[in-house]
Amino acid sequence: MSSPCSYCNKTSFIRDDVSGELICSSCGGIQQFDQFDAQIGAIDGPQGTFIRVGTAGSGSLYSYKDRKLFAAQTTIEEVTYTLGLSSKSVDVRSMASTITEGEFGQGEWFRVLIGACAYVVMRREDRPLSMAEVASAVGCDLYEIGRMILRVVDFLNLRSDFPEFDIVHSLERTIKNSRIFASLDRGVIDRIRKQGVFLIQCAVKWFLSTGRRPLPLVVAVVVFVAELNGIAVEMEELAREVHAKVSTCTTRYKELLETLVKVAQVLPWGKDVTVKNIVKNAPFVIQYLERKAMLKPGVIQEKRKDLHRAAVDLEDVVAECLRHDDELEYGVDGVTSPKDLQYFLSESKANRLGVGDADRLQVSPECLSVLYKKFLDENRCAEPLRGSGNARKRRSFGFDLQQCTEWWDGKSELSKKLLLKHLLEKDIGVETMPPSFVNGQLKCKMRQERINAAKLRIKRIMHPLGAEIPGPSHSSCPERRKRKGMVVDDVDWEDLVIETLVLHQVKDEEIETGHYNTLLDLHVFNSGIV
Repeated sequence: MSSPCSYCNKTSFIRDDVSGELICSSCGGIQQFDQFDAQIGAIDGPQGTFIRVGTAGSGSLYSYKDRKLFAAQTTIEEVTYTLGLSSKSVDVRSMASTITEGEFGQGEWFRVLIGACAYVVMRREDRPLSMAEVASAVGCDLYEIGRMILRVVDFLNLRSDFPEFDIVHSLERTIKNSRIFASLDRGVIDRIRKQGVFLIQCAVKWFLSTGRRPLPLVVAVVVFVAELNGIAVEMEELAREVHAKVSTCTTRYKELLETLVKVAQVLPWGKDVTVKNIVKNAPFVIQYLERKAMLKPGVIQEKRKDLHRAAVDLEDVVAECLRHDDELEYGVDGVTSPKDLQYFLSESKANRLGVGDADRLQVSPECLSVLYKKFLDENRCAEPLRGSGNARKRRSFGFDLQQCTEWWDGKSELSKKLLLKHLLEKDIGVETMPPSFVNGQLKCKMRQERINAAKLRIKRIMHPLGAEIPGPSHSSCPERRKRKGMVVDDVDWEDLVIETLVLHQVKDEEIETGHYNTLLDLHVFNSGIV
């Protein structure tokens, strides 16, 4: 006998032909738990119709392995989507399956493995990602993702044919994906990209990327090129986008400016170029580098010298205006003295033109005004000078470098990605030493001075009567100089560590490496001598 209706307590029911539900014929209420059968008779008893252990719905069964594979596929799609590599999810899954022998996995270590596989896949296609970006996507430490990448490369035996990191692709990807350049015109972005490729390959030629992480140099080049094109870019914002340290980016930017200042010394006014005004002179420097790179080895020496004139020569401009056959045109009241030419030319050029003593020559203010106006009319990119008109003060023509776009040709091979072998064969006029090597030499020199000072202190203590008392040391090494207000001869912790190592008879060459913790563990704490 069936139980009464749960709504009206009547006992008359009918069964629906479509859904199979039991419905009260009096009130129409659907009776709940009608088809439930209790599991009785121990573990082998009958089971309910809709309740079955280990099932998810009628007729479907998911084992632990199925759930693990489903979770692994979800993780792969999530990580590749975060990195913008949804099209490479199949390759990443295949590599992860090869490494885990089709078992995949779960947990944080599997996310790190997926990130490492994504990095290796893109690196093999010469479209590398940055480890910092991958580490941020999978939520792990930079060193942890680095160790996992090494394990993947070793497991798949890829060390022999593993390509180098493509810093040019990293720069192009940074410009393409940055929100800072999203609102710019496509032509401006393409111009910034080509100039950035040119400059970053010059930086590689100058060894600015040797022994360093590439992303800070990419940020420095992008910021410099954007500033050159009149676009304000915050280094902090761009460094945050590419997951680079702001302090390191600032250091690379400073090194880039200092190197460009060295290149600018070949210009006629190179001695006046400093780090503060290098941005204004950068168009001429880049134009010189571009023409220098385009120069073929068989070109004669005369054409090679012409490359050092990368801007307007004001002396030649004024000399052309003051030629003898144009004197009446620029004269005042129909009279112009040929002596005016001597005011603008150097003494050597004046002697070649047959002009007399420069000390006795003068130029009329009216003639100078006419010449200046004529020059401004013929050179639209020149910016008129304003201010007091003291004729005895040294004055020069100013240029608005943001409006003068003719300096960039983009015809050099350095505007396109070159192999490292071909890049190093290019001659761009300036050869520099790697800053990392120079800094290492300075630090070794500083440590050698500390070693010598420690030996003198030890000798003075052990032989107080026979030891020579050294005078105040004034180190020539910039790293050794102290800040203003600090005493140079103070002994700090590094001096004490070096003194301890010297007492334990550690070689000077080992101390100069700067691995103090390793040397202390090896020679002091494990030597049995206290």
